[in-house]
Amino acid sequence: MSKYNALWEFVGKKEETTFQLSFEQIQDVLGFEIDHSFLNYKKELTEYGYQVGKISLKGKTVIFNKIV
Repeated sequence: MSKYNALWEFVGKKEETTFQLSFEQIQDVLGFEIDHSFLNYKKELTEYGYQVGKISLKGKTVIFNKIV
């Protein structure tokens, strides 16, 4: 169980093919800010049927894509 499981479960319940969450929305789900370790943990998301698409540091957003 990783520190990002709450986020992966949240994302896994979505039905959209592609959607975007702000860093602030992600923090609301997790209870803490994402940090550089997010890049290492993001591969866990495939177990929930999604993958991380684009991470925008400028826009402070993350795009999630459903695996088809």
